Amino acid sequence: MTTQASLVDRHVGFVHALREAGLPVSPAEGLDAAHALMVIDLAERETLREAYAATLVKRPAHRPGFDLLFDLWFPPVISGAEGTAVAEDAELPELRERLAELLMGDPADPAFREFARAMVGRFGQVQAAPGRQSWFSFPVLRALSPETLVARMLNAMLDERGGLPEKVARRHISRTVEAFTEAVASDVRRRIAEESGIEKIARSAVRPPIDQVDFLRATKEELARLRREVYPLARRLATRLSIRQKRGRRGRLDFRRTVRASLSTGGVPLTTHMRPPRPHRPELVVLCDASDSVSTFSHFTLLLTFALREQFTKVRAFAFVDTVDEITDLFAPGADVLDAIARLTEEADIVRFGRTDYGHVFERFAERFPDAVGPRTSLLILGDARSNYQVPALGTLKRLAGQARHAYWLNPEPRAQWDTGDSLATSYGSVVPMHECRNVVQLAAFVETLA
Repeated sequence: MTTQASLVDRHVGFVHALREAGLPVSPAEGLDAAHALMVIDLAERETLREAYAATLVKRPAHRPGFDLLFDLWFPPVISGAEGTAVAEDAELPELRERLAELLMGDPADPAFREFARAMVGRFGQVQAAPGRQSWFSFPVLRALSPETLVARMLNAMLDERGGLPEKVARRHISRTVEAFTEAVASDVRRRIAEESGIEKIARSAVRPPIDQVDFLRATKEELARLRREVYPLARRLATRLSIRQKRGRRGRLDFRRTVRASLSTGGVPLTTHMRPPRPHRPELVVLCDASDSVSTFSHFTLLLTFALREQFTKVRAFAFVDTVDEITDLFAPGADVLDAIARLTEEADIVRFGRTDYGHVFERFAERFPDAVGPRTSLLILGDARSNYQVPALGTLKRLAGQARHAYWLNPEPRAQWDTGDSLATSYGSVVPMHECRNVVQLAAFVETLA
């Protein structure tokens, strides 16, 4: 970045990497960031970071991916200029003692990251394959073992163990150990990027923003974060369905406004005024595939069902694999949603042979719950439409959809995989409109299409 040309190239590459990682950065915002670089001190790295963040980052959920990419494209140091945080010949006990001192202090101290970089340089390079070495975090953390220093640090920080002071001290140590672990991982990524290229490491290191995480590939940690996205979507979904129900309906005659308007025409009511229809909370029936192939998707959609309970007049939830059972009672007011999902697999009668059979599910649903779907009901089906080559029962589904006011199908598989193997996506989609729904962004887009 010593010349204007290299800075422009670095800027263009960084903005492109953000887009590749799923962050929505428009050309205009890229230009805004470029203009911001003209009015700041480029030698101040954190100022550069915040200038980019202010112009390119729209949501807090996008910040972790942004920071990771910024550290790759604008590293704090380059190899050969890491500094000398510790003596190269220091023994391991001395290094652990120095680490304990740093963990009791402030992770923002420059010495904290200098030490992490020095430890990666000393312990982080190992043989990955015959004749080939690479960089890893694990050998650094194994050698220094920061978790085993907790007792020593507590004794140094506290005159007396126990109570609130120890809880506060433990919380501080936990944060600094996490910061040290991340500092080591960051420097490992920097070194790999120098050897293999920034673009390669960026593609493998950056997870997509939480709203773009594929439901079928979400980790437990990501599912926990996705819970925060559920309730706003539930409120918007209820509002959209309510609007669609009100469309075309007119309220009662507004007698007072009609009489008042007739005064201008000699008392003849040429124009009638109607009261706006009262807001109506619709009913909802949810049919959710709970098979193992879509387990993380069903986990999220059951969270959505739990949130929708508060937005609709009545919500009835049904889970299925190769047969179907009602699970509404599991989501009764006051129930813990995660406990309800755990009870689902133990208490619900949803498995005969353990292989998804949509045709049998629809027929069994119509037989066991004939009053579930009515003219005020919105029917929402959640599943991948893979029926293990069983009879699809399209006629039964068509009858159910005809009884409902609205019917929609959300499919967590990519559209390119529809109709492959045992998928009946197009057949079912011809009866009930089917929408690809692999992440929160697509779920939000589906909600917006209902307006």
